[in-house]
Amino acid sequence: MPIFGTTILSFIPVWSAEGGQFAIEKTAEYGFDMLEIILPASLDFYPETVKKQLNNHGISGRCTLNLPADCHIPLYPEKAALLIKNALDKVAEMQGDFLGGVLHSAIAKFSGQPCTKNERQIVQQVFTEVASYARERNITIAPEPINRYESYVFTATHEVLEMIDSIDMENIGLHLDTFHMNIEERNFYDPILHAGNRLKHLHITESDRGMLGEGNVHWDDLFRGLAEINYQGPLVLENFSSEIKELVGPTSLWRPSKYNSKDLAKGSLAFMQQMVEKWY
Repeated sequence: MPIFGTTILSFIPVWSAEGGQFAIEKTAEYGFDMLEIILPASLDFYPETVKKQLNNHGISGRCTLNLPADCHIPLYPEKAALLIKNALDKVAEMQGDFLGGVLHSAIAKFSGQPCTKNERQIVQQVFTEVASYARERNITIAPEPINRYESYVFTATHEVLEMIDSIDMENIGLHLDTFHMNIEERNFYDPILHAGNRLKHLHITESDRGMLGEGNVHWDDLFRGLAEINYQGPLVLENFSSEIKELVGPTSLWRPSKYNSKDLAKGSLAFMQQMVEKWY
């Protein structure tokens, strides 16, 4: 069966020692199995302490990283590679085996043109380097394609899979997100089948970032595909409540949320559980 997880964004806007402790406590209290920890770009993060906190609450943890503007790979490949390697060191210290997230480009950093052949070559060179570094530490690295309004580098499943095939290392996979898929993919079924066992992490998000099942995502198509490939990885809730004020601007929550963060998280978890029961 898949693992039911959520991100820190269900509880806090960014990682901090105090906020992280709160997120871990609430993740366990609400009934999730796993917490996705979005590492701060500063990497001000203490893996051994966090690992103990996770163990004390009976949940697991996975790390992701979103590149900051000054690590946009097409412009700053060496700086980006160093940051990703340092993040991989944090994962290894936490005894983890995965790093996902928007690892291919900085969010909302654009050239005004489609991604060029030269830019893609630079991205592939960086991923070849960091995937090799990750392999030495028994870590899988998985970039997440995001929508056209947030990136021009990787916006669709097939683009990441093409890079994975070119690099040909067993420890590089794919991180998908249903919010971005709803914008960029023609459906929710075919990309899942195309990914197959290369799918390593999945953000479960409604089309309006609200309660699962109340938007436009075709959940039956998604879960039918997941069952067909026998996906056993994490299903990670990533929706937002305007109750967490610091998220309003960064996530464009210009209208008040219908639900508070607790009801949103618990209701969405119940929906994920129902869909797994239906299709697996």
